[in-house]
Amino acid sequence: MSVVALFRGKWGHKSQEASDKRQVVGTVQSSHEDDDDEDEATTGFQREPIRRNSRFYRSMRKKRISSSDQSESSPVASLDRSPLSAKAGLSSLNSLNTQKSPLLPGSRRLQRKEESSPVNHSLKIIQNVGFLYQEYRDTSEQQQIERRRQQENHCKPVTVGASGGAPSPLVMQLQLRNNTQQLTLWQNLQAVQNSGLLNQLSQDEIIMQEVMFELVTSEASYYKSLEILETHFLRNPILINTLIQSDLHFLFSNIEEVMAASERFLMDLEHRMEESVLISDVCDIVYEHAVKHFSVFIKYVINQAYQEKNYRRILEENIAFRDKLTSLENHPRVRGLSFTSFLILPFQRITRLKLLVQNILKKAEENSEMEANAIKAHQELEKIVKECNEGVRKMSRTEELISIEKTLEFKSKSVPIISHSRWLLKKGEVQLMAGPKSTRTMRSRKLHQPVYLFLFNNLLLVTKRSGEKFQVLDSCSRAMLRTEDLEDQGQQLAGVFSLKMLENQDDREVIYMIKTTSMSEKLRWIFALTPNRRTRFLSTSSHQPDSPQVQCIQSYSAQEPDELSIEMADVLNLLDQTNDGWMMGERLHDGERGWFPSRVAEEIQSKELRAQNLKEAFRIQLAYDVGAGSHSGAKMGLRGGRRTAKGLNVSGSCKEQMGDHN
Repeated sequence: MSVVALFRGKWGHKSQEASDKRQVVGTVQSSHEDDDDEDEATTGFQREPIRRNSRFYRSMRKKRISSSDQSESSPVASLDRSPLSAKAGLSSLNSLNTQKSPLLPGSRRLQRKEESSPVNHSLKIIQNVGFLYQEYRDTSEQQQIERRRQQENHCKPVTVGASGGAPSPLVMQLQLRNNTQQLTLWQNLQAVQNSGLLNQLSQDEIIMQEVMFELVTSEASYYKSLEILETHFLRNPILINTLIQSDLHFLFSNIEEVMAASERFLMDLEHRMEESVLISDVCDIVYEHAVKHFSVFIKYVINQAYQEKNYRRILEENIAFRDKLTSLENHPRVRGLSFTSFLILPFQRITRLKLLVQNILKKAEENSEMEANAIKAHQELEKIVKECNEGVRKMSRTEELISIEKTLEFKSKSVPIISHSRWLLKKGEVQLMAGPKSTRTMRSRKLHQPVYLFLFNNLLLVTKRSGEKFQVLDSCSRAMLRTEDLEDQGQQLAGVFSLKMLENQDDREVIYMIKTTSMSEKLRWIFALTPNRRTRFLSTSSHQPDSPQVQCIQSYSAQEPDELSIEMADVLNLLDQTNDGWMMGERLHDGERGWFPSRVAEEIQSKELRAQNLKEAFRIQLAYDVGAGSHSGAKMGLRGGRRTAKGLNVSGSCKEQMGDHN
């Protein structure tokens, strides 16, 4: 079960309500936030972020103030340093020094040695971001969808500033829900416009600047949202006084450590941008912080399983907390977003950061230092995301096994259920049909007998519900299961498939005829029971030049263990599809598989776009596979692998999400 299902969609009654409120409150301009802060001063809000008073922050600010004073007499001081308006994004970056020659990628260390002091240290990116991270994610994902749609419609590829060309307003600057704020592009910064770089750089070089710039600005919006979580909720004395210490820990965990890690990261990114108007690299910074500081994400994300459960309990039991929380959620500063949308930010950020690094890796020049840094950063982020996923899965799986074992009654041979190597894949009620040769049964009224199946990664239990208990009728190792679809046997057997146990609990071969309620349910059971069966379409691991693809146009949270939680703009290889509205897909950027409703995805028609997606996915997968080796070995692997990728003979390996057979 994907960990995303725990962090989105399971928060219950707040999700739709928060969406409705966002539409209403979204008209509030970011310029009103100063007024909001004044209101908070009269209602007990504490606006002083903890980490702003840290020794680390004070020392950094002293260095920045000193450097800023030294540059007051320079031409830079005459440039506009006004704060960012809601529409202008990060336009205050026009205070960057445009008098110096651009810093070329790969020459950052040499350039820094030649400069006596940084260009300018007064950017204050976090104060200048006009949108929250939740808004950034929505807009960025929709932007990706629109780019692909434009390519699908055989329009001219998106122009991002080559030869001074302006980007498409629809594709590159989609507006946020309040219709007033926009995601800002690097090329639209005043400093970039004044430098003449847009006439000197190629389109690929400008695209690289944009993807690095997005990593920086998205981190700033993420930190801004964390500050609201801290100052608006965690530091509100009335709200906190309604909670006991244990509940306070369950809700907020180590969020202050997460904020401290983000602040350090953001300050280093800000410092890099202050060095030159042309960003040299950011993945080296990502790698350093992932190794040294990002482990705090793991603790927070793993705790979110308890966080969600206790949040529901507190809402039900603590009326004072519920009333105050409702009041805080209605405050204009929150922009109609729910409290839980702030709590899930760390997990959303660490996964998004990995995707942003992937985008840089896709655009990086082969065998360059930037590519090597991107590979290392991606490796470290992948480790963190995996550890987060495994931590949450381990906790939820153990609790689930304990809960299931309490309901089972074994009439004959008992099977131990709880095991560290076992987890639930699928469960549900189906109909057990009598065989066609059993004429006595065919004439009886009990043609169909309801049974309840528990399918684990290495075991199948056939049970019969008895009240709240389940009597185990039969069991079999998953490796000894075989299935056969009977779709060609007529309409009467449309929802029927045969399940063969090569060796059941009595060491006998048994064949069951299983009837499901729909075609999609039948295919889902067949795939879960025997995942290595041939699917209607081809997987990316089957070394085929092309296969159907879809992109997600609406986020979906998995409701069952065999489903896949997907986010907007995710691209998936289509493995199977039913006539009643379900798809089986394999997500390209991480190889995770599962079912999802077809209504949340649209097919990618362009063969060229599908080929491009496969090549990019192969490059990411190959980088992950060889990144742990030596740097030179990684380069050799990538060089050899890309020749294969260009021919589309290999498209990367799949990760087996559905479980093993042993």
